Formats: sequence, C-alpha cells, structure tokens
Amino acid sequence: QVQLVESGGGSVPAGGSLRLSCKSSVSKFTGEFKGWFRQAPGKEPEDIAAINPGGTVTSYADSVKGRFTISRDNAENTLYLQMNSLKPEDTAMYYCAAECPLGVPWTNAARFHYRGQGTQVTVSS
Repeated sequence: QVQLVESGGGSVPAGGSLRLSCKSSVSKFTGEFKGWFRQAPGKEPEDIAAINPGGTVTSYADSVKGRFTISRDNAENTLYLQMNSLKPEDTAMYYCAAECPLGVPWTNAARFHYRGQGTQVTVSS
C-alpha cells in the first residue's frame, strides 16, 4: 500500500521556523512531481509549493515565496518543506502530495494522485 507520511508540524510563535518532512513508503515517486498544499478550517486547499522529479525546478505560491523552500531527497524517498518567518496566516493542515495526473498543472499539488494524512502547523501572534 502506497503511503505518504508527513511529520514536523507543531506550534510556533510568529517569526519562527519549522521543517516538514514527507516520507513515502515506496520508491515509485522518484520520477514524479511532488508538492505541498495546505488547508485552513473553512477554506479551500491552497497549493503552496511543487518540485520536479530531479529537484531542479520549483514553484511557490506568492503567499510563501521567499519564506518557504521545497526540496527532495530521492535516495531517501523524502520530500521537505522548510518554513521560515512563519505568520499566523500560515496556520493550517499541511499535506504532501505526489504524482501529477495527466492534464493537471504540475503546480497543482492538491490534485495529485496521492496525498499524506497531513500535519498541523499553528503559528501564534
């Protein structure tokens, strides 16, 4: 069974940092696009970052650009999201996702075939 497992969420004050990790149970995603999206209560999912299979091309939402960094370690089947200068509006459940369907923009992580169970990030003011 394919699994994506996020970790690293938590509660931090504004201005703090967190590093999210997403470990996949299989190596099949090595050649796939991966990404992160988040969802706050009562809001639609927001795509925040995506990365190509080789880890050489990335894309970010304007809301996180310059503060968040996506990266991947294909040897370890792990995706990362380094989050700096966190703001209260970053509070949400964060999900990693993998495998972009045909016809879907590779930046649209919320529509990828596979997603993890989510990890909560809470930023206090």
